[in-house]
Formats: sequence, structure tokens, C-alpha cells
Amino acid sequence: MTAAALNRTHERKANTNNGGLMLLLNFVVLGAAIWALTQTIAYDDGSFALLMAFLVVLFVFILVGFYSLQPNEAAAITLFGNYKGTDRTPGLRWVLPWYKRTKISLRVRNVTGEKLKVNDKRGNPIEIAAVVVWRVTDTARALFDVDHYQTFVDIQIETAVREIASHFAYDHAEEGEATLRGDADQVSALLREKLQERTSVAGVVVDETKLSHLAYAPEIAGAMLRRQQAEAVLAARRFIVQGAVEMVQHALEQLSERDIVKLDDERRAAMVSNLLVVLCGDRDAQPVVNTGTLYQ
Repeated sequence: MTAAALNRTHERKANTNNGGLMLLLNFVVLGAAIWALTQTIAYDDGSFALLMAFLVVLFVFILVGFYSLQPNEAAAITLFGNYKGTDRTPGLRWVLPWYKRTKISLRVRNVTGEKLKVNDKRGNPIEIAAVVVWRVTDTARALFDVDHYQTFVDIQIETAVREIASHFAYDHAEEGEATLRGDADQVSALLREKLQERTSVAGVVVDETKLSHLAYAPEIAGAMLRRQQAEAVLAARRFIVQGAVEMVQHALEQLSERDIVKLDDERRAAMVSNLLVVLCGDRDAQPVVNTGTLYQ
């Protein structure tokens, strides 16, 4: 184990008291103080005055020890800088007044990262941002092992996103290689794993990560858009040609099987050429009526 791991603070349960019982006790002390005051006025007795002063001090002593916790909220208890434990029990609580209570939220938090301009695996400048869902699970680490744990998490999110972006190409990677655009689930899973490694020192658990923004940088967005459009046109053309070839093949087979017309190789090639022109052309074909024979 490293020295940093050995020096980590671990959360433990604090010894605190039920605030309701202490509140009831405080009302009893208050009532006794009021009774001592009436006795002091009625009998002008110094002993009752001393009792009243003691009860007032005791009332204030108990009063300043109260604190309350909401659901999914905790309080780290320290004594002169020495960590004594964490109280996670919601409701009215009480501890000795010289113990310091530092409250910390245990609720789930959403962080939407800023758009970062980074280079992908191929060196193309891209814009990327992520949404991270996280929560504090170890209050001692969050408060005492890092300085300002929320800022620490925000910085680690930016660092992890930059690292992940450099491991993947935006798109058009080699065969079998994941991309940022095409494999969002795999990228998000790896981002969560990397981010968890970085934030575990702060007692934080990362529940979910998702890419919220992914685009080429403005300086190359136009060129990449034209490339994508060209690739889309080529893919469409390839599909059209494949379908046209199948249709021509089917037409020739039907003509031959039904003995509608017999074509030699030259006329068969001419028919194939004409059908492919009609099926693959961008414009509607203009019909031509042949009034002679097939060979004129």
C-alpha cells in the first residue's frame, strides 16, 4: 500500500444523543430555573439565586448542543480538529457543545460538464461534454482527505473526459475499433471506470456517466459534414446498384423461364445495360417505342 492509502481517513459512527430526550430535559431545567427565580423573589434567599444561575447555565449548555439532520444528510463530529465520527441519523440530535458539527449532503448530484475542446485519437479537434451522477459515501474522506471535495470532483471530471476522448476516434475508425459516436455505451462505461478511480480518494461513488455533447470543432465541422454527405451518397448508390443488379437478374431469369423472348449474348448485354441505366439513373427514364424488330 502507498503512503497516501495508509493516511486515508475512514468514516466511523459518532457517539451522539437523541435530541428529543435532551429537549425534554432542557424544558425540565427551564422549569426548574423559573421556579428558582420565583423562590428567589419570594424569599430573597441567596441559595435560590445560586441555584437559578446554575440552572440557567445548564439550560444554555444543553441548548447550544442541539443540531438537526435532514434525510440523506450527515454531520462529521470533531473535537479540536480530531475526527470523532459521523452522525447519519436524521432528526433532532444532541452532542456536547465543544464538539464541532460539519454537515455534508449525501444526496445524489448531477454535474453537467462544460464543453471541452480536445483532440480525438486521430488528432481531429472535437467538442465533448459529459453528465456525471455522483454522491458522497464516505464523509470522512470527502471532508478531510481532499480540499473542497466538490471542486475536486469537477476537476477530475474534466480530466477524465479529456483522457477518454484521446483514446477513441470520433468516427470512421478501423474495423472492430470503438468510436465516440458509434459506441456511446462503451465510452460512458470506460469514463465511469476512470472517473471512479480518480474520485475514490474523496469518498465519492460515481453512479452514471453519459456524453451530453459530441461534435467536431467549428473549424473542421464544414469539411467533416461534406465528407459525411459524400459517404452517405456513396452508401446510397451502392445500395441502389445492388438492388438494380438483383432486379435485372430476376427479369432475365423470368424472361428465360417463361420463354417470352430469346436473346443472344449481345442483346442480353444491351438489355442489361439499358435496365441498369433506368434503375440507377437520377432522373426518370423517357420511354422509346420500337416499331421495328428487336434487331433494328
